[in-house]
This record gives sequence, C-alpha cells and structure tokens, in this order.
Amino acid sequence: MENINFLAFAMPAFFLFVYLEYKLAQRKKRPEIFNYESSVSNISIGLAERLINLFIAASFYQLFYYIYEHYRIFDIPGNFWIWIGLILATDFVWYWYHRLGHEVNFFWAAHIVHHHSEEFNFTAAARITTFQAIIRTGFWCILPFLGFHPKMVITMLLVHGAYSFFTHTQVIGRIKWLEYVFVTPSVHGVHHASDEKYLDKNYGDMFTFWDRMFGTFQEEEEKPKYGLTHPLKSYSFLWQHFHYYFEIYELWKRSKGFKARWDAVFGSPAAMDQDIRPMLEKRFLQDKTDRSHRLKFRNYLYIQLAVSTLILTVFTYYFGSLGFYDKIFGLSFIIITLINCGALLEQRKWIYYLEYSRLFILSTYLLYIENLAEYFLVPVIIMIAAEKMFSLSRKYQNLVLQMESAKR
Repeated sequence: MENINFLAFAMPAFFLFVYLEYKLAQRKKRPEIFNYESSVSNISIGLAERLINLFIAASFYQLFYYIYEHYRIFDIPGNFWIWIGLILATDFVWYWYHRLGHEVNFFWAAHIVHHHSEEFNFTAAARITTFQAIIRTGFWCILPFLGFHPKMVITMLLVHGAYSFFTHTQVIGRIKWLEYVFVTPSVHGVHHASDEKYLDKNYGDMFTFWDRMFGTFQEEEEKPKYGLTHPLKSYSFLWQHFHYYFEIYELWKRSKGFKARWDAVFGSPAAMDQDIRPMLEKRFLQDKTDRSHRLKFRNYLYIQLAVSTLILTVFTYYFGSLGFYDKIFGLSFIIITLINCGALLEQRKWIYYLEYSRLFILSTYLLYIENLAEYFLVPVIIMIAAEKMFSLSRKYQNLVLQMESAKR
C-alpha cells in the first residue's frame, strides 16, 4: 500500500480534468458530450470502486509478490528494454482480458458496467467496478509469474490506467497517423459504440497493433452511438452493478442440462435471451422510459458527491493509520451516500430512510470518538420523535423530489 498517499490526489486530479473537459466542450459548443444524470452515475460508480479497492488493493500487491517469489519462471532485470517489453506485455495481457470480458458472460457481468454510459467523456472512464478490478488482477498475475518484479508491474499498471483515462473523450478529434500504433480517443470511442459495425472492436488499451493482428480493429467512420445495444432503464447504483448477474442466474434457471447451464455462465453474451432484461426490469424497477422530466433539486446531488469525494480523499490519504471502526464508518457512510445518489436520480421515495441511516451512522461514529458509544440509541429516539412530530419524510420528499422538464 505504499502508493496510497499518491492515490489520494488522483481523485482531485480526476475532477480537475473533468472540469477542463466540460469547459472545452462548452467552448466547442458540444453540450451533448455531457449528460447530468449519466455523469452523476459514472462518478458514483468510480468513487465506489476507489473506496472498496482501498480494502483489497493490498491483497492484490501481496498476490503479485507471492507469485513472483514462489513461482516466477524467469529472473527479469529492470533495464530500459525490459521496461519497453513490459509495456507491450501489459497491453497484450489487457487485450485478451478485455476481449474475454466481452465474449464470456461471467466476465461481461463485471465489465458491462463500464459500457452502460450513453455519453463518452472522462466521467465514463470512472465506470470501473471492484468486480472488474478483481478479475483483471487475475490476468495481471501472468506478469509476475513470467518474472517481472511486482514493483515494475504496479508502476506499469498505474501508467497504463492513466493512459486509458485520456482516451475517454470527444473533445480531441481523430489523429489518423497516430492510430497506426496508439489507441486514441477516436479508436476507443468505437469500442464504446453500440452500432453493429463497431461491436466487439478495438480491445487494446494503449496500442492498436494487437487488434490489427487478431482482426478486431475498426477505425471510426460514422459518428458512434455510445452505450449498450439494449440500454438500461435505470440509473440505480445497485442495479447497474448487479443486473447482469441476475440475468445470468435467470438464464441458468431456464437452461436444461450441464452444457446449457455452463453456457449460461461462461457462454457468449450474444446468446443471452433478450427477453430476460426487460422481464427483470419490470419486476425490480419502476418504468423509466419517459425521461422528459428530471430532478429539479440537483445541487443536493452535487453536494453529496462533493462530500463523498472529500471524505474519500481524506480517507485514502490516512487509510494506513485509521482504526477498524474509522474504516467501517468511512465505508458505510460513502456507500450509503452513493446508493442515495442513484435513488435520487430514480426519484425513489425510500431514499428518506437512507438519510436516517446516514444520520445514525454519523451520530454513532461521533459518539464513538467521544467514548460515548453506549448512548447510540439517543439519536435514534430523537429522529423517531422528530418524524412523529413534524412529518419530516413528507416535507423532505416534497422538497428534494421536485421535478422539472428535461432540457435536451
């Protein structure tokens, strides 16, 4: 976890670049590049991944070291040409991880979240889940197994991740000569497209020659339409994370015999029954086909994201010195806030109870700091009394869940 302090500053840097991209999009008169609801959803998912990875990133690094120390095939030195080789090896491993992420249901369930967004900008780069981070770490283990030192691997993964962030934008036009070697925003935009000719193309993260070698390269011709071929009808934080696992389970239940059930989990996403998602959305979600109205009190969402980002930045910086209960508080408070952001976008009336949950967590933590944890029921009693006396839930919903016509 020696890079933890550095990672704390990655989040403010992320928002700085998003702001610069937004201003540049305005200057270019490209307002369609940003969509309020989608951007909030993207950022929420990114914050959750950064948060949860704090708890498991150390195990990733330990796994690299364990494999390197006990199972490495070669003793690879750290000279200049080896670093060049590591760049190529890292992107080659990425290509196959990424390709399998689109061709195998179980892997697609983790990766699909990255493709939900119907906008293509820096916020879309944040749509990485912890499930995806765990799966790709399994692929990265190939590198220390070959004999690349874990410090080199970790350094290269940071460089690799930083490069891929800057390929998620539309404010940079096509650079055709560069596309012969490097992945550009135009090349990666094709990968995020739902147009039939663009499907399952451009898996490389830094270099395009893997796609050219294996027949999966496609240059941008018509302007891409971003997102899934069958878009989600929800901005729900939880549904976006888990919907495809529900779809796999539903397909598994419908399947007869070992091979069919195996294919339900490890077969191609292209073979997924197309009636499953609408059926599950009808069962679990309110209808979101009409998007002509949106939340009026949007500043409340901005405040929640800002608070979550601030807490997460401080949390990351001091993570190594925090106690168990400090970490549980940070994890619980931020996750509930991010779930609340998704519920606000969905105009769910039960979000009020999430507010109570946050107040309970905050008050209990403050009491714990003051060595008064045994009085944790006092705030609960106060909240119940206030609700009974003033009908706060009704007032809250009338204020926060006001709607207005969406401006497109």
